[in-house]
Amino acid sequence: MTGSSHLVPVVEAQGVKVSFGAVRALAGVDLVIRPGECVGLVGHNGAGKSTIVNVINGGLSPHEGTIAYEGEAPGRHGIASARNHGVRCVFQELSLCPNLTVIENMRVMHRALNGWNWRSKAVAAITGKLGEIFPGHRIDCSRAVGDLSIAERQMVEIATAFADVGQKPKLVILDEPTSSLDASLAEQLLAHVRTYVVGGGSIIFISHILGEVLSTATRIVVMKDGRVVADRAAGEFTQAKLVQAMGSVVAEKKDARAARVLKSTAPILSLPPRGGRGMPFEAFSGEIVGLAGLSGHGQTDTLVDLFHSHSGNWLQRSNPAVAFVAGDRGYNGTFPLWSILKNMSIASLGDVSRATFVDSGHEAELGEQWKRKIEIRTQDMDNGILSLSGGNQQKVLFARALAVRAPVVLMDDPMRGVDIGTKQEVYGILRSEAEKGRTFIWYSTEMEEVCICDRVYVFNAGAIVAELTGSDISEDNILAASFTEAVASKAVIGGSIA
Repeated sequence: MTGSSHLVPVVEAQGVKVSFGAVRALAGVDLVIRPGECVGLVGHNGAGKSTIVNVINGGLSPHEGTIAYEGEAPGRHGIASARNHGVRCVFQELSLCPNLTVIENMRVMHRALNGWNWRSKAVAAITGKLGEIFPGHRIDCSRAVGDLSIAERQMVEIATAFADVGQKPKLVILDEPTSSLDASLAEQLLAHVRTYVVGGGSIIFISHILGEVLSTATRIVVMKDGRVVADRAAGEFTQAKLVQAMGSVVAEKKDARAARVLKSTAPILSLPPRGGRGMPFEAFSGEIVGLAGLSGHGQTDTLVDLFHSHSGNWLQRSNPAVAFVAGDRGYNGTFPLWSILKNMSIASLGDVSRATFVDSGHEAELGEQWKRKIEIRTQDMDNGILSLSGGNQQKVLFARALAVRAPVVLMDDPMRGVDIGTKQEVYGILRSEAEKGRTFIWYSTEMEEVCICDRVYVFNAGAIVAELTGSDISEDNILAASFTEAVASKAVIGGSIA
């Protein structure tokens, strides 16, 4: 417990219970957040983290228990009440309106921005806060949010939550805030969080990147099956103890790249250098190829180009050459009105159909197979996809891609919001599939994931500027190469072509 323990809580939850039909999301949660502390909230997907956050921010009303703000007696509960007490939330599923500009989204989120000069006030507030949290960001606030990269959208949402417009935020809830940010942007945010907490602000910090939680939180709360199972000062935890408290057994990291001869006579996928700059892209059968570098520098564009060049237009091929796992599941991944099963099987209709009609039994069997294999937390695959936590929705997208027979799987930061235990299981599945000859092209903003790849291309300004293999794949080498300018010719770096 920190020195803030004697202060009046910003929010206090007592005995909170929430159920969704037969699913018990919260089973009597007590949680107190005081000024001047960053509370790391951790647990597996479906542990209840997002549910308690939605109760605190007023989006959900508890079926039992109470919520009190700033020492007041529990009273009327809702989003307006929470905001009036300075509660702000940055959602894992980004909530900005894509058809509006950054400035107009500020107007939506902050009612105090009114009057004839509200635009100038909004510009000052958002540009100032973006510059404070992410110096050198280069985001044009007059652009529509839908035209921004996912990293830029996440930066805007974070800055919007921290902005002081009529009322200073007292508690900012950050739900997987670095999931789309590269290492440098993530560190800028974490530095701002520490400064904000020292100044008396409060943070609830949810992240599956345990190193971020341990380095940033002052107190850590562990949830499991809708309950709080541990609540201690951050200094009392190590990563191993934190994983143990969550109920995970994480396998030791192994260097899966050692002694693997992967290159065949010809690449299975290739792209020429973009605009004659940098290096060409090549991928060989059985490889896990990582795409690295600062976010927004061409990694996703490369994945999209590969997909478009090897897939049909409207009619799906009976034997698809590539499958795609989207990172921004809400924007271009899930079908929100469909069931979990339909979201998973949509890419495998050719395999689960007979005479052009879907075989419901075969489809259900496929769904149950992948539910068990990747541990999708649901009692019924016919439940709506939005009944799942964000991480479990991402598992469905992963199962969708792996269930098809495509020899190449393109992955656009697919582990966003997925817990550490599931990550280890997925890593094992990828390695097993690669050993059978399947190829994975993997863009990730998490350095640990990039470093388990067989080969890594580093991007800068839309071009590939370095290729790293084997022991040369390290955080230091990737970061150094991220700032290398693309040239027309090739040079050798660290024993690899770059």
